[in-house]
Amino acid sequence: MWESMGSLEAGPWIYAMVAVSVLLDVFLPVLPSGVLVITAATAAAAGTGAAPGHVPHVLPDILALTFCAAAASVLGDLVAYRLAWRGGTRLDRAIARSRRLSSAQERLGEALTRGGGALVILARFAPAGRSLVSLGAGATHRRVREFLPWSALAGLTWAVYSVALGYLGAQWLGATWLATAVSVVALFGAGAGAGFLMRRRPA
Repeated sequence: MWESMGSLEAGPWIYAMVAVSVLLDVFLPVLPSGVLVITAATAAAAGTGAAPGHVPHVLPDILALTFCAAAASVLGDLVAYRLAWRGGTRLDRAIARSRRLSSAQERLGEALTRGGGALVILARFAPAGRSLVSLGAGATHRRVREFLPWSALAGLTWAVYSVALGYLGAQWLGATWLATAVSVVALFGAGAGAGFLMRRRPA
C-alpha cells in the first residue's frame, strides 16, 4: 500500500483528498477524514526508515499535511457557520425538537460567551461534535470573533493529533496496516472520550 501511495511529495493529490474530506465532513460526519489523515501520515513516515537522511526530506510533508488538515477544518467550520447564520430559522426549529441538541447549543453559547473554548475543542474530536458546534454557532448568530479562534485551535489540535498518530505509529510499529489500525483506534478512542466529557460537562 505504501509503495502505491508513495511519498506525499511525489503524490500531491493526497493534499487535495485530505482537504476535501476534512472540509466536507462537517456536513457529512460519516466521511473518514481522520482515517485518511492518519493513512497519509503513515505513508509519509514510510519514507523515513531507509536512512536517517530521509527525515529532513519527509518532515516538510508532515508539516504540510498538518497545515492542510487544519486549514480545511477551519474553512469547513466557517462555511457551515455562514450557512447556518443565513438559514438559522429552519435550523433553530430542527434543534428545538431535540432536547439533547438544545442543551448542547445552550452550553456552546455559554462557553463562547465566557471565552471558554474547551467545549469547542472537545467537540472537534467527538462524533458529529464539529457539526453541532459550527452549525449551532451560526444559527445562534454568535460573533465570528468568539467562534473563529476556538475553531482554529480545535482544527489545529485535531490535525496535530491525527498526523502524530499516523507518523509515530509507523515509527514504532513500522509502516504497516497494523500501525494504521492502532492509530485509528487511538483516534476513535479520543473521540469517544471527548463525547463522554461533553455529556458530563455541567450545563
